Amino acid sequence: MVESLGVAVIGAGMAGKAHAAAYRAASAVYDPTLPPVRLVSIGDVNPTFGQLAARRFGYERHDATWQAIAEADDIDVVSVVIANSLHREVVEGLLAAGKHVLCEKPLSDSLEDARAMADAAGRARGLARIGLTFRRTPAIAAIRELINDGTLGRPLHFSGRYWTDYACSPQAPMSWRYQGGPGSGALADVGSHLAYVAEFLCGPTLSVSGGQFSTAITERHLPLGAVLGHDHGAVSDEVVPVANDDVAVFAAEYAQGTGSLQVSRIASGHPNTLTFEVFCEHGSATFDQRRPAEFGLYLNGDAPHDGTTNGFRQVLLAPGHPYYAGGLAMDAPSVGIGQNDAFVYQARAFLEEVAGQPEDTSLPRCATFDEGVHNMEILAAVTASAANDGGRVAVASTTPAPAAP
Repeated sequence: MVESLGVAVIGAGMAGKAHAAAYRAASAVYDPTLPPVRLVSIGDVNPTFGQLAARRFGYERHDATWQAIAEADDIDVVSVVIANSLHREVVEGLLAAGKHVLCEKPLSDSLEDARAMADAAGRARGLARIGLTFRRTPAIAAIRELINDGTLGRPLHFSGRYWTDYACSPQAPMSWRYQGGPGSGALADVGSHLAYVAEFLCGPTLSVSGGQFSTAITERHLPLGAVLGHDHGAVSDEVVPVANDDVAVFAAEYAQGTGSLQVSRIASGHPNTLTFEVFCEHGSATFDQRRPAEFGLYLNGDAPHDGTTNGFRQVLLAPGHPYYAGGLAMDAPSVGIGQNDAFVYQARAFLEEVAGQPEDTSLPRCATFDEGVHNMEILAAVTASAANDGGRVAVASTTPAPAAP
């Protein structure tokens, strides 16, 4: 075990603040087995954002460049939470400096860059992991356990939607989220999460088909100032074209079963709605991110054959479910849990691995860069399907997918 771990976060936007807060809380969940965690720096090119985030979350300083963080001897662990197109340069520079890197999803804005990053990770002294936080959601992890232990059994069909509405207003200013080629919009932003959740439950994606993209708002006004996260600020009269997708839909074939997936960033009334149903040989399970402290469960043998009491039961999360016992300050049944907690579990898992804690006494490890490349290979296949009028495209992956349940 190392004596202490110095932490930095590059990016003070919405997700960057989630990482910063998570490192602050990581030592306070579960038993105190981590070495002391030093909150050293928030890196951001915008000094106002960086300084405010550093003060808010108790970090010692703000650095204006990633190079300053790479060169700092008091920093060991770095989260990279910036525009996808900037990931490769920053991550490769940090790895070359010997840092341990946790990169937000998707790994990059191009498959070529993602594969280069995975190659760099393979040569690096430090660990390189990718943030796929929904694998930490207790209800989703519990459903996977019910598949694994045979209660639900082999998945037959997955139906999932990730609807958001941050882009539903034409007055939302232009930012990096609306730039890049087809597949770099809603598909990369929230589709990367949904594609991973489907594989987490159903095993590797073998092929996709029916790919279809839609861009409902085709141009946006340039902002008058810096844009933080999904904020809507003052805009200029100058408009520029939107270069990627507002909506993406596709079907998938998995190692176990098939799937139908939809993602949107213009779903009015759905700020952050990830929902899915997974239908299995012995029953079904449902999840809705808006009610994250529960999931729905239906087992085929539970209801009488006349169908008079058929239906899903509500399963309330309790200490017997993944991440719950010890993972909340008040870990009693029905205590609320949400997406911010998943970032804490992710930070804790990464710090445990960096600190050298044995895997059998740690939280499940974070996803590798190879898994991040595989996730992008799925997105690339969807993009190819959409360009080919929805034709079937095999996911010819050279990297490992999550193990089949």
